[in-house]
Amino acid sequence: MKKILYTGLVLLIGMLFTGVILAHEIQENKRLVNEVVDAINKGKRAEDFKDLANKEPYYVFIMEQDGRFLVHPIHTRLQEWEDKPIFDAVSKATAEGPWVSYDYQGKSHTYVRKTKSGLIVRSGHRH
Repeated sequence: MKKILYTGLVLLIGMLFTGVILAHEIQENKRLVNEVVDAINKGKRAEDFKDLANKEPYYVFIMEQDGRFLVHPIHTRLQEWEDKPIFDAVSKATAEGPWVSYDYQGKSHTYVRKTKSGLIVRSGHRH
């Protein structure tokens, strides 16, 4: 009986810890996107944020509405490495910033917002 109780307690603690980590990831992704969108809306250029494309563990990508990346660590166009469902998900960006999900190396969740000029800024995580 004690073994079952301890096992259940360990599983519960593990689930709570995972939930705290996920909540932090969600907050950090959203914070980064909001900061970048606000800065671009105030006159900064997308290229000023190139270092954020390589930031670990939370990255930021910036692209035009047609899928051309302005900030990405490797590619210049979304279509070079992803398929249409991902492009369609990311294209749902609004000024308010929805969360979108798609399959890419597992289930990916991305916070996407549009700047006043129509650029799409995103940051996300996989689970």
